[in-house]
Amino acid sequence: MRAPRGLTHRAAFVGSLVLTLLATAPVAHAGGERPAGHDGSLVLVGGALKDDNTEVYGEIIDRAGGAGARIGVITAASVPESQDLDAADPDRCSNSACNGAYYSALFKKHGAADAQWIPVDLDHVANADSDAVVAQVNSMTGFFFGGGDQYRYVQTLLRGPRQKDSKVLAAIRAKLAHGAVIAGSSAGAQIASGPDMVSGGESYEGLRDGSAPGYFEDPTRLGYIPRGGFGFLRSAPIDTHTGVYGREGRAYRLAADTGHDRVYALDENTALVVDHPGSTHEQLTVLGPNGAAILDLRHVRAITSFTGWSLRGARYSYLTDHDRYDARTWRVRPATGKQRLTAADAAPVPANTDVFHSVANSGGSAYSFRRTARALAQSGVQNSATASTFESRPRFDVTFTKPDSFAAWSGDGSTADTLVGLRISIAPR
Repeated sequence: MRAPRGLTHRAAFVGSLVLTLLATAPVAHAGGERPAGHDGSLVLVGGALKDDNTEVYGEIIDRAGGAGARIGVITAASVPESQDLDAADPDRCSNSACNGAYYSALFKKHGAADAQWIPVDLDHVANADSDAVVAQVNSMTGFFFGGGDQYRYVQTLLRGPRQKDSKVLAAIRAKLAHGAVIAGSSAGAQIASGPDMVSGGESYEGLRDGSAPGYFEDPTRLGYIPRGGFGFLRSAPIDTHTGVYGREGRAYRLAADTGHDRVYALDENTALVVDHPGSTHEQLTVLGPNGAAILDLRHVRAITSFTGWSLRGARYSYLTDHDRYDARTWRVRPATGKQRLTAADAAPVPANTDVFHSVANSGGSAYSFRRTARALAQSGVQNSATASTFESRPRFDVTFTKPDSFAAWSGDGSTADTLVGLRISIAPR
């Protein structure tokens, strides 16, 4: 699969002065305030969407009109053709144009009547205000935003320090309001966020150093865009590639720093489907082989002391295929057929010394935050377990606790699939 994943192609550092100005200006889009709600829907994938994921591609196409679906593919988060050394090689290229053709072919293969690349990228920024491209957008019934670097979407589809909609983005927003589906993977999902959209960073460095507004050349530094992305989603910011790169730490830290009470942390090859997006009644459903986490910060207490930053009172829920979530009531509804799990495992929760899967731990075990959470859920002998970061100075401990309100659901009666309300604390030592 040639399409880029996550923040794999980072652009040159964007001047901090510009981003500081963005941080102090009120949010605005074309026509004034963001719309109060939409009749369309969102299908947001945590990255690495596989070619054969018929469930997710089928959901996008069904919501775009089924056999009559016409999908507009936007790949402006990719490196532009002029910067791709393999642009002339169709087997090796990874730029906006060839990725657009790649996804267009995939949507047709999965049953869409038509799929077309919308020619907007860093080589064609002016096209975002082209009446001809707006007409192309208006002929579509759904849209797919590809992966790469979400800041390139800001650069190509938003205008000026107040980040007003370009004509193309305004047309896409209007299509959403009138029933179209908007889908995206990796950066294409993150750009649906509102204020304080993550722009990069790793969990350990984020916990240690905190977040800062901006877009940074150092990929480990936790940065965010204060004015955010396109704001299609109202109820929470989004993070992606969670179960591969261990991004819960950076997501908790950024949300605490910026005052958000919730984050949706999406796994790869799995979608979070959002009905009534942009309204106060967003309804979410998970589709795919992995899942999506709900990071709950309503009752957190974050403290910085001489030993470092700590967090108390956070909650963690993990939803899997066909689980539903009501954003207004914060209620999880496990999928039909899942049963309440009775914890009966007598084995201790395995020790864990790399909770976020550090890139510095080349010979260590893979990401283990969720593995620890599930092992604790299944344990009949432990109510808490602690995992630590691989890095030290300081080393952070992540403590998982089962409060009385915690519940887990299982499809087979013994494996914890869906987790609801596990308590999380993070502290240095």
